[in-house]
Amino acid sequence: MNKTIFVTGGAGFIGSALVRFLIEETEHTVVNFDKLTYAGNLESLNSIESSTRYNFIQGDICDREHVNSIFAKYQPDFIMHLAAESHVDRSIDGPGEFIQTNVVGTYELLEAARSYYAGLGNDKKAQFRFHHISTDEVYGDLGETGLFTEETSYEPSSPYSASKAASDHLVRAWHRTYQLPVVITNCSNNYGPYHFPEKLIPLIILNALEGKQLPVYGDGKQVRDWLYVEDHARALYKVVTEGKLGETYNIGGFNEKQNIEVVTTICNHLNELIQEKPANLNDFKELISFVKDRPGHDVRYAIDATKINKELGWQPEETFESGILKTIKWYLENQAWCQNVQDGSYQRERLGNN
Repeated sequence: MNKTIFVTGGAGFIGSALVRFLIEETEHTVVNFDKLTYAGNLESLNSIESSTRYNFIQGDICDREHVNSIFAKYQPDFIMHLAAESHVDRSIDGPGEFIQTNVVGTYELLEAARSYYAGLGNDKKAQFRFHHISTDEVYGDLGETGLFTEETSYEPSSPYSASKAASDHLVRAWHRTYQLPVVITNCSNNYGPYHFPEKLIPLIILNALEGKQLPVYGDGKQVRDWLYVEDHARALYKVVTEGKLGETYNIGGFNEKQNIEVVTTICNHLNELIQEKPANLNDFKELISFVKDRPGHDVRYAIDATKINKELGWQPEETFESGILKTIKWYLENQAWCQNVQDGSYQRERLGNN
C-alpha cells in the first residue's frame, strides 16, 4: 500500500541514500524536508528528482509552524528523522549548533508529530510511525572486546554524541509519556557514494588524488564498524515498516577495521586504479601522516546487529572489501560532484583540535 513518508535531512549523506532507495525500490511517496546546510546537497538526488512521487521542501525542523503546515498538506504515514549535525570534530569546535539542531530540533519535531498524530483517524493512527535515526556513538567507548547491544548504557563522549543521546531519550520519553508510536535505530559508521568530504573515507580518497597529506588521528588504531550506506537505507526501511513499536534496533556492518587499515586499503586500491599518480609519488601510502588526536577520541565502536537480523531478517549485502572498492570507484567517476560540494565553506581540514 502506497504511503507518504516524511524524511528530515533527506539531502544529507544517509538521508539521500534513503530517499533514493524509497523512490527507486518502493511505491511510496517521499517528502524530503531539509534545511540545506553545508552537508545537504540536492545533487545527491539528481537521479530521482523528476519522480512524481518525490517532493522537496527546504525547511528547518526547529520551525514547528512550518513542519505543522507540511504535515497538514501531505498527511504523512511515517516520519523518518535523519536531520542532524553529525560531525564530531565540528561539535568540538562549535557545540551550540548541535544542541540546537539535534536536541531542540528533535523536540520541536516530536511536538509537531504528537499534535498531528492526535488528529488522525483510527485507521491512520494504527499505521503511523515516528522513526528516529541515531548513532552508535551514544554508547561511548568500547573496550577491546565486546559489542554494543540495544541494552548497552549510554556514555557519550563528544558534544555530538551527547546531543544524539539526548534526542534518543526525548523520543523514548514521548513514546512512554504520550504514547507516540516510535522506533529508534542506532547505526555504526556509514560510508559510500555522496559522502561529504570531511569524513574519513572521502577525505582520504580526495586528498590522495591531489597528492595531499592523508591525516590520521593519533596512532590510527581506533576501531570502527563500517556500514555501506545503501545497506543502511534498506535496514531503515525494514525497521519503519516492520519494527516493533518502542523498540531500538542496532544496525552494523559486521566490519570492524582500524582507521589505519581503512586508509591503507584505500591507498592500495588507488595504487592499482590510478596509473598517473601525483608528481614524485610512487605509492599513495607515502602520503599518510599521523596528526594530533582529537580530544576525547573513542578508541573502539562495534555494533551487535543480531536483533535486526533475527527479528526483521536484515543483513548487509556488502562486505567492507566490496563496499570500499565501489566507493572509491564512485569518487573517481564523480569528480564534478566532489568539486560542487566543496564551495569554500569546507576545505578538507581536520577539525576539532582547538
